[in-house]
Amino acid sequence: HVRSNQISELLASLLSTTVVVESARDAESILRTNSSLTVVTRDGDVITAKRARGGSASSSSLIEINALVQELTKKLETISHNCDRLKFEIVTAQSEVDSKQGAFDIALSKLNESDARIAALTEQLAVSGQNMKSASAEVERLNLAIAEATSAKGRDENELSIASAQLQQHGDIAEPDHSAAENLRNQVSLARTAEVEARLAVRTSEERVDSIAARAKALEDAANTEREASERAVSRRGARARGALISSAIAEAAYEALIHIERSIAKAATERARLEASRSDREGETLTVRSRGRELATVLEQLTSSVHKDEIARAEQRMRIEALEVKCVEELGVDTATLVNEYGPHNDVPTFMETEDGEIVATELIPYRRDQQEKRLAATERSLTLLGKINPLALEEYNALEERLKFLAEQLEDLKRTKKDLLDIIKEVDDRVQQIFMEAYTETAKHFEDIFARLFPGGDGRLILTNPDDPLNTGVDVEARPPGKRIKRLSLLSGGEKSLTAVAMLVAIFKARPSPFYVLDEVEAALDDVNLGRLLVIFEELRESSQLIIITHQKRTMEIADALYGVTMRGDGVTEVISQRLRDSESA
Repeated sequence: HVRSNQISELLASLLSTTVVVESARDAESILRTNSSLTVVTRDGDVITAKRARGGSASSSSLIEINALVQELTKKLETISHNCDRLKFEIVTAQSEVDSKQGAFDIALSKLNESDARIAALTEQLAVSGQNMKSASAEVERLNLAIAEATSAKGRDENELSIASAQLQQHGDIAEPDHSAAENLRNQVSLARTAEVEARLAVRTSEERVDSIAARAKALEDAANTEREASERAVSRRGARARGALISSAIAEAAYEALIHIERSIAKAATERARLEASRSDREGETLTVRSRGRELATVLEQLTSSVHKDEIARAEQRMRIEALEVKCVEELGVDTATLVNEYGPHNDVPTFMETEDGEIVATELIPYRRDQQEKRLAATERSLTLLGKINPLALEEYNALEERLKFLAEQLEDLKRTKKDLLDIIKEVDDRVQQIFMEAYTETAKHFEDIFARLFPGGDGRLILTNPDDPLNTGVDVEARPPGKRIKRLSLLSGGEKSLTAVAMLVAIFKARPSPFYVLDEVEAALDDVNLGRLLVIFEELRESSQLIIITHQKRTMEIADALYGVTMRGDGVTEVISQRLRDSESA
């Protein structure tokens, strides 16, 4: 009930100031009774005591629509937040219901187990009661037997006393009857034995009764404990059942509230969409009106500017006319009327041409055309401007410039011939260089393939031009593929493979262009014995046509040398050069 009340209070606080009615008339009647409420009709009208907005009957302004949209958006966000919170509470309540249902099932199973144990204890208690009753009857029977034995013993003792007295009285008269006394003694002994057995039986029965009573008391205590546990379990089960009912009621109330809120959200979303559409229409109309206003303002501004420009043009034209009239009088000495009558556009215009003698004579008359005459005037003014001022030394300067031009022309022809000769020489040199390079490259590439195959049995190596179309600017790439490898770059080769590839390149160059001697500095330092043996064979071939100077630390390389030169340091720190000719020593 507490959770249900909390949800009811939450819904009441959320919708406390909002009422949904059928029509505006119902809204007015409600607002008369309570002016603080906000009444919403099914047509979408939102009515308060101060204003009414929305609906289809009245057209609100864009500002009111925006305000309403913002208000509904805030309410929608609030409702969505509350809806999410209610969903979370529903999930929490459902989890609590599931947890309590599980605990209820566990308690019910424990209660059933307790009922079974109580039934078993009750049955054991009934059996113990029967045993206790049997033991009590046995004790009573033994007590009766003890009483009878005690009375028989008393009687026998009395009879024995009487018999003893009689025996003493008649002792002197006759022989006593020993058989009667013996019988009495036997009877007394039997009575005592029966008494002892009866007492033992009573004691055993009492102990058995005590044991059965203690067992019955323990069973009764256990039954009471189980009964109390069962009562507590029943109480807890009732509490859990009530909790489950409360949780179910809360969940149902929250679900109904959630459905109501979702309906309100859907209705608010519909109203918001309608208002958004209305606002979009109003905004479109407003934009259209504003655009039309801007167009009209632009047209008005253009008309005003055009009128202003026309007025300025007319004023400038009047000023030019006045200036031309003044200029005509000052420069030509005639008034404008005479100038127009004699040289106006209605008169024909003479044309002029230059004769072979250099004279300018008038030719035929042509009708006046303003554009042609303006072009003639502009051309004449340009020619006059180009003439500039008269220079009396112009002829001498012309002759000097003509001599200078002739000299420069001769120099230019000489330079052109020199350039042609140089280009021919460069072409000849380039052709020769290209020929020599290609011959050297061809031989080197051939020797490289042969030497690489010898240094790397089963491998493949070659030289490739980077730009075969332009041998003068080309580079040379080395492709090396040792046996069993697919190498794309030389950087992936090992140290020994790089050394052998470089040696193959050098030896190929040596064989293509032999020299008197070669200097090699520890080229075989990174090689193993097998590759060193292959390289030494190449050195033997080079030694046939050239001299080899090799700096080395390899013993096998030293063995094929004709002479050795070593540098060592003596004991006094002075460096000493030691030489040894191996071939002479071997022949000796």
